Amino acid sequence: MADITTTELRQRLQAGETPHLIDVREPWEHEEGRIDTAQNIPLSSLPDKLDDLDAWKDQEVIVHCKSGGRSSQAKAYLTQQGFTNVRNLLGGFTEYSAG
Repeated sequence: MADITTTELRQRLQAGETPHLIDVREPWEHEEGRIDTAQNIPLSSLPDKLDDLDAWKDQEVIVHCKSGGRSSQAKAYLTQQGFTNVRNLLGGFTEYSAG
């Protein structure tokens, strides 16, 4: 699945959509600023949370971090684990919060 731009995500959230959002930053980063509906699961904790996310395997999941590096890794990992529709937020929270 193609990645998602911050503009597209913002438009969807403003339209009332509630996509599955995972913030793979550390908890302290999430506390400093976040997308309201995002669930914070640090990249290093993702393997331990797979069972909790199992219901999302065939649904759209959007991952984000500060700028896109960690979320790219999260996308690759989730895809390897059988998730079929994982999208990375291009530019991450840095770009999202600037808009």
